Amino acid sequence: MSDFDLVLKGTVILADLIVEGGFVAVRDGKIAFVGQGAMPSGRERHDLGSALILPGAIDAQVHSLSQKDQEDFIWSTRSAAAGGVTTIVDMPYDEGDLVCSADAVRRKIDHAGKQARVDFALYGTIDPEEGPARIGEMVEAGVAAFKFSTFGTDPKRFPRIPAALLEDCFAVIAPTGLTAGVHNEDDEAVRAAIGKVKAAGITDYRAHGLSRPPLTELLATNQIYETGAATGCPAHVVHCSVGRGYDIASAYRAQGFRATIECCIHYLVLDEENDVKRLGGKAKINPPIRPRAEVEKLWRHVADGKVTLVSTDHVSWSENRKTNPDMLANASGVPGLEVMIPLFVKGLLERGIPLTRAAELMALNPARHFRLDYRKGALEAGKDADIVVLTPEPYSYDAAASGNNVVGWSPYNGIHLPWRVAATYNRGVQVFDGKTVLAAPGTGQFVRPLSSLPLREAV
Repeated sequence: MSDFDLVLKGTVILADLIVEGGFVAVRDGKIAFVGQGAMPSGRERHDLGSALILPGAIDAQVHSLSQKDQEDFIWSTRSAAAGGVTTIVDMPYDEGDLVCSADAVRRKIDHAGKQARVDFALYGTIDPEEGPARIGEMVEAGVAAFKFSTFGTDPKRFPRIPAALLEDCFAVIAPTGLTAGVHNEDDEAVRAAIGKVKAAGITDYRAHGLSRPPLTELLATNQIYETGAATGCPAHVVHCSVGRGYDIASAYRAQGFRATIECCIHYLVLDEENDVKRLGGKAKINPPIRPRAEVEKLWRHVADGKVTLVSTDHVSWSENRKTNPDMLANASGVPGLEVMIPLFVKGLLERGIPLTRAAELMALNPARHFRLDYRKGALEAGKDADIVVLTPEPYSYDAAASGNNVVGWSPYNGIHLPWRVAATYNRGVQVFDGKTVLAAPGTGQFVRPLSSLPLREAV
């Protein structure tokens, strides 16, 4: 009988080490051993040559249900599997069903469980009219974090949480050890800027960036971290498009506060003067895509260790909601699950940043952040065998051609990528073979934090 169920050999990328000629051995759905040199025996063995072997990604920010009858978990987790993402953390702003109670959490677990092809965790939020009263029951129901917003996109689906109420919520969350994540745009400042843009009659691609200048982000970022400092709650900025935001987060951490910050892949790839100008509404995202000089600042923060997580903020709006010539009339957000890892690896290699950052920022730190690291986030003995294999096969991305997306558009279409996702394994089972998603709907599992575990902050 074979020693292991599966053995993969290649260049193993860990969060703190690159193992040339390494291997990962799997038994009973768990990582059994990571080594170097000759492959041990196993029922299934693959010598992958120069391939990169990384931990499966945990995408910290996915919106599977933002548009009714559009994406759903059947498609978001298909894109995830094809992109080497083995766990998604889904946002609570579902159209028609804000996830703000234990009943809503359970409904979503049941709904997603029938469709998911990879594992999933959930965010919870509040109804502003109820306040923090249901936070405790959502913790018991298994949410991995909470999400709020300092800007109000919609009073029911994506409501603004005023400063005093945000403080109350943070105070209730603090004893649980979970994190309070916040959409970081100052409502008053954004609305004033929008008013100026409209008064000036600007409707082209420039309108969005002008309507949400960097100061609107930074005001909210400081509010979020000060609220965390005042309440003792781990405070998280869920997306930051400007370099100064990462310096602010770093300063709070240096003062001893639990202040984390997330960079979405679009802020590391797209820029305003080229991509937003070319794509219009298909590059409209809140906060906005910034100029190339700001993009490169973010990469320096990646290199310097000031970024906690890298995610997608994935949402697959139908094309008719992204093609209005009036820039501000378009929905905000883009799909990215299928291509996050290849894009990030490309960016790291181009800038000479160690590939260990990929394992750290897309797997280890997210697992710690959501308190899932008892089973997720690392190629480490005893952890789930969540693995992605990348091979050196240059290609130009085309979301429609892959067939793994509910929409055929992507702001990343046409980008040349040097490494391709060739295989994805979720708990030791292959869910993608480089061409076809093999996982059936319902094979993904709901994962939740263990409240009894000590807090291990992602830094």
